[in-house]
Parts: sequence; structure tokens; C-alpha cells
Amino acid sequence: MKVLIREPIAEAGVELLRDRFDVDVDTSGDLAATIGAYDAIVIRSATKLDAGLIERAERLKVIGRAGVGVDNVDVEAATRRGIVVANAPESTVISAAEHTIGLLLALSRNIPQAHAALKEGRWERSRYGGLELAGKTLGVLGFGRIGQQVARRALGLEMRVVAYDPFVARERFRELGVERLETQDEVLAAADFLTLHLPLTPETRRSIDARAFAKMRDGVRLVNAARGELLDEAALLGALESGKVAAAALDVFDVEPYSGPLLEIDNVVVTPHLAASTEEAQDRAGVIVAEQVAAALDGALVTNAVNIPSIGAEDLEVLGPFIPLAANLGRLAMELAGGRADRIELAYYGTLAGYDTRLLTVAALNGAFQGRADQPVNYVNAPVIAVERGVEVVE
Repeated sequence: MKVLIREPIAEAGVELLRDRFDVDVDTSGDLAATIGAYDAIVIRSATKLDAGLIERAERLKVIGRAGVGVDNVDVEAATRRGIVVANAPESTVISAAEHTIGLLLALSRNIPQAHAALKEGRWERSRYGGLELAGKTLGVLGFGRIGQQVARRALGLEMRVVAYDPFVARERFRELGVERLETQDEVLAAADFLTLHLPLTPETRRSIDARAFAKMRDGVRLVNAARGELLDEAALLGALESGKVAAAALDVFDVEPYSGPLLEIDNVVVTPHLAASTEEAQDRAGVIVAEQVAAALDGALVTNAVNIPSIGAEDLEVLGPFIPLAANLGRLAMELAGGRADRIELAYYGTLAGYDTRLLTVAALNGAFQGRADQPVNYVNAPVIAVERGVEVVE
């Protein structure tokens, strides 16, 4: 099988793939002309895989994104084609959390501004006095992997941490010693410092806008090392000019590279999208995504696939033996039904019922539709085929 490495990854990741597949490293060729020759492609953030390119990828089985986000991949188009989209979600967590804390400290103590002034020969101790973080309230919007690691570090700085994330269990907040608030607005109202770690969705895009700023405390300080599009930059500029926001630290912007008016304001600390830019994170991402691509090409379970239900190592130990069984039962059931079904119902009993069984359901659908669709069926596109055929799936 052939693998195209379109953007640089760790040499260890390249070697892992070369040991098992025919690998080409080509970072500048005409991708539209060559993508059809490959079974897998490895990218970072610069390569855009839209529906048109994916349509040309006749052999493609897996797209490996060496990093966290997959905004540059048309996941829906890939899913319809049965192409696994895998990323490396854990690779940059520590780096991003540390960078967020670095921005938080830079913001509270005016470190970049004082540094620049002294370099220019100005000794301005009184101008750049700062604030202690200890005893201040840090509001965390988005309490996923990075938000949790930021919270751990902020608690170590003796901050009070409050957070909002409706998709994280209450127990996780308690385990970390973080106060779980019921709404985003409650976090906005409570925070002395606010840090953003939300996923980018239609609901969150530019959700930190003039309305959100109006609900914040006067003199709040804002950190965004997540997604530039979460923030309404015009509204932030107005809030900074009015004093509603005392200062902001930004690593990401709506359009990058950024050259707008926020760069001209002294109480704005900026970095050029550096949160994930550590040697450790880049190496980790390359190796992880290489492992994911190899698993996909070998027909093994891809644990970091964004378009297949993911499963943890501990759960996999229990559920693993049931995956081929579910596929075989799905195929048998469809054969017994003469190849037609309006509804496929799966029932789980006993200890098994206590686990996330979505992957087993997908396995059953994969078995049910084998040889019964006008395209190859796999764990990625089987649920899509069920929807397209109007088959109701019930657990």
C-alpha cells in the first residue's frame, strides 16, 4: 500500500510507516494530480482536503492529521467515501496547556511589555506593575483535555477555578477540585481571568462577542490559545478600548497571519499560533498519527478516528472480542431478512450494557450492509448508509 506524507512529521513516524508501506514524502507536488495513487495521506494544518480532492482519491482509506483539529478536512465527504479520518488529540495537550499558563502569567505581570521597554532603554517599574494570580478566579470555558490540564496548573498557582462544559461529567470536576457552573454566563460573571478551550462549532463561532463581554466583570483579563474564530475581534477591540477588558493574551486569530489593530494596543499580548509548537508535541503528533494510519491500513481498530466511535484501552479490553461477533450477527440477521430491513435493533445485556456500545452497533451495521451497497462498506460509512436507506437503528 502507498502512503503520501504531505507535510513534515517526526522521523520516527516516517520510519514506522516505511517499515510497512511504500511511502512518498512530497510536500510541494500537485496534490490533485497525485492523490488518486495513494491508500493513505498524512497532513498537518496547511493541507486542505476538500470534497473535490477527496473525490479524486479513489484508493484512499485513511487521512492522518498530525495534530488535534481536523478543520482542514471535509470529514463528511471522507465519511461518505468510507475514509477513516484520524488525528492525534493527545499530542499537543501539555504544550497547549503550558502555553496558556505562560500567557496567563505574561498577562498578569506585563512581562512582554516590560521586556520590550527595557530593551529600548526604558526602566519603567511603576508603569508595568502587575497582579498576583493567587486568590483570583480563573474561568475555563470548555473543560476537555486541555481545559482540564490548564485547571490543574492554575490550581497549583492557588487560583480558584470555575468551569463550564455540559459534556463533561460532574465527577470529573470534583476529582480535579474545580467548581462546575451551570451556564457559560455564570462563568463569564465570575471570572477575573477567562481562558477559552471550546471546540469550534456553529454555536461557539464568535460566541465571545459584545453580548458576552457585557456579562463579564469590569477589568476582566482574557486568554485565547484555542481557536481564533471563537472570539469576535471587533468586539474585543471595543471592550479593550472601553476598559471593560483590562488586557488580553492571544495566540490565535480569526484570519492568520494576523496584522490587525489588536497588535497596536499595549495591553494585548500576542504570539503567532505557538501553543502546539514544541519539539515534544510535534514529535508526539507524528508518531501517533503514523500509528493510526498503520492501524487503518492493517484493518485494525483506529482509536483516534474522528468519524468512528472512539474507545479507550480499558473498554477495548472488554468490548474487543464482541466487535467481530457484532459484525457477524449483523450480516447473519440481514441474510435471514432477505437483504431488506426497515429497522435494526441491538440489545445489550449484563456487564456489557454498562459500556459505551456504539462501536459494536457500528460493527453490526458494517456486517449488515456488506455486499449490499454500491460502494465498499466499512465502520466509517455504515451508519451513513443506514441513514440514506431509511433504516432505523435502535440500541
